[in-house]
Amino acid sequence: MTPAARLSAAIEVLDRILAGAPAEQALTNWGRASRFAGSGDRHAVRDLVYDALRCKRSFAAFGGAETGRGLILGGLRAQGADIALLFSGEGHAPAPVNAAEAAQEPTDLAALDCPDWLGPRLQTSLGADFTAVMQALRQRAPAFLRVNLCKATVTAAQAALREDGIETQLQQLSKTALQVTKNARKVQNSAAYLSGLVELQDAASQAVVDAIPLKDGQRVLDYCSGGGGKALAMAARGKVKLFAHDADPRRMRDLPDRAKRAGVAITITDNPEKTSSYDVILIDVPCSGSGSWRRDPQGKWALTEARLTELCALQAEILDKVAPMLSPNGVLAYATCSMLQDENEAQIAAFLKRQSGWVSPLQRRFTPLQGADGFFVALLTRKG
Repeated sequence: MTPAARLSAAIEVLDRILAGAPAEQALTNWGRASRFAGSGDRHAVRDLVYDALRCKRSFAAFGGAETGRGLILGGLRAQGADIALLFSGEGHAPAPVNAAEAAQEPTDLAALDCPDWLGPRLQTSLGADFTAVMQALRQRAPAFLRVNLCKATVTAAQAALREDGIETQLQQLSKTALQVTKNARKVQNSAAYLSGLVELQDAASQAVVDAIPLKDGQRVLDYCSGGGGKALAMAARGKVKLFAHDADPRRMRDLPDRAKRAGVAITITDNPEKTSSYDVILIDVPCSGSGSWRRDPQGKWALTEARLTELCALQAEILDKVAPMLSPNGVLAYATCSMLQDENEAQIAAFLKRQSGWVSPLQRRFTPLQGADGFFVALLTRKG
């Protein structure tokens, strides 16, 4: 495919997404219907689509419309590309630009690709870092790996990855974190990945697990396990008896195979109350995902004030439900991939107000300015 034909394909996919289709589904359907497209073409179209979704408001302003064509045109204008060359109408290229497609100057929040209603909340939550963080969220997220110390040292894992042409560097947030600097798309077919030496996991997500105190012999519950990335990371840290639970068990369907590949034991439970109490409980609660909008830009635009209110209520409900499952001297770890105070510091403050006899000895927030995704972690223990 020519560069111009890739633009036309991205426009087609974006129009489907703007009509309500999930991004991954729209890309998959396009790929299946476009057998002529090689892997390089598919990757290029995917990158165009996700770049446009991350920068939807500003690209729509520069392109004159919030349509697939407007987003792609706006992205090219933002880059200073030769529009006439790419929007030529020749072959499979998009039709030439007309006078009605003039660029507009985006407002301050639009220039940062921030929803208007969320701007004040994020400004309050991020303070002086607001602008820099929002600019960072407009960029593609790096790829990170977690070295599985059950099977390899960091140095050995890097060497194994290098055998498949994958270059990495250490990431400061966690001693097990590697940032992929070359050939990230080769990771999942590499020998290091397939043999369980490394797992795909954001560096800040790894740092959240690092903040949780674990000791050999403890009973540990990952209550909102999802795909199980944090459960695997905890299991790799020592000889603990680890249980994983999720409200939707389908999210954990790959966890047994991933645990086998990693060489760790995880017990999946649909009734964690039955096997309580636990020495450590992690609740990585459902949240806005504002810290990971680089990876899920569609989520940024889909979030509403009503949905955020629902999420905050659910987070409080989970906290209150799980707390009784903790042993008297145990540690409850609360985590989100959010940067909003409503879901983080305010949620912990509300819990401490509702539940007497608890303290929070640690609270830590991560933002993309540290190189990885945005996360929050708080530890909760009983007094005395």
